[in-house]
Amino acid sequence: MKPATAPLTTAKMVDLITGYAQQPKAVDLVVLDLSGASAFTDAFVIATGRSDRQVKAIHDAIHQGMKDQHAMLPSHVEGLRESSWVLLDYGDVVVHLFTPATREYYRLEALWGDVPRRVISGGEPEDDR
Repeated sequence: MKPATAPLTTAKMVDLITGYAQQPKAVDLVVLDLSGASAFTDAFVIATGRSDRQVKAIHDAIHQGMKDQHAMLPSHVEGLRESSWVLLDYGDVVVHLFTPATREYYRLEALWGDVPRRVISGGEPEDDR
């Protein structure tokens, strides 16, 4: 019998997701801490792919990594067909993947401008607040 594993914390999920997103070269990775501001999730991971094809590759890397390594599937996925804005809902962490124009148009970070955020660059998180 396989031993039971503890559920992943939000922080661990964020670290895993940002790591998987960096494999296909996601850029402008930002983590918004919504734990004190939202009843529906604890964090947003926001990333940009340089094209709709790259956005799909980032989705695929996150989806496969979380599924294969942690037996986790998102409860909901939206936008995969168009791939200009793909959403993966992992409950405590919601992932938003954008093309550059779509990210600029929706300015999701500006809507949550008052929450703590981390900018992920070069694989190392940096606090920007």
